[in-house]
Amino acid sequence: MLSTSAPHIPFLLTDSKVAMPPEVMFDVSTVDDGRVLFNIDQIREVNPQRFEMEQLTAIVHIDLEQNIIVGYKDVTDQEFWVRGHMPGFPLMPGVIMCEAAAQIGGFFSKKHLVPVGSFVVFGGMDEVRFRGQVKPGDRFWIVSKAVKVNRRQVCNQVQGFVDGKMVFEGMINGMPFTAPGASAGGS
Repeated sequence: MLSTSAPHIPFLLTDSKVAMPPEVMFDVSTVDDGRVLFNIDQIREVNPQRFEMEQLTAIVHIDLEQNIIVGYKDVTDQEFWVRGHMPGFPLMPGVIMCEAAAQIGGFFSKKHLVPVGSFVVFGGMDEVRFRGQVKPGDRFWIVSKAVKVNRRQVCNQVQGFVDGKMVFEGMINGMPFTAPGASAGGS
């Protein structure tokens, strides 16, 4: 028998265990977004993603002492997901936010952490939370901090922002691999 009353879901409004956003790792408002360190063409020299899967527009800050990288994706109405997610009210899918964060972490790892000839593939996600919307017309800022690096794993704490508001956070894990035929030696 179907119940006509709504189920009691106490955590929606009253649960005091709802996680607050974490401390901001880097204040993106302090970055001069006109000072681009790596544009899309330079990103392509490092990252292998192309066409619909390119999720970075620019890298604007790198801190090698803190292992932090900051960049953004200018979200347009031409994104492959706009037509179907959601018709009439397009929202960037959470998995695309995660992909953008993985790409910026992979860029930093390949440039500064893993041996020459290696690349980093998506290895997993932990403690991911979506806290707001990303829509066409938004600049989606991504901050990534490498917190664990070894020969088998690169773990990045990531945060995403739109208009100064945190819309996404989590841990993105990558696995370094040596490309077939490439040397794993390097600087």
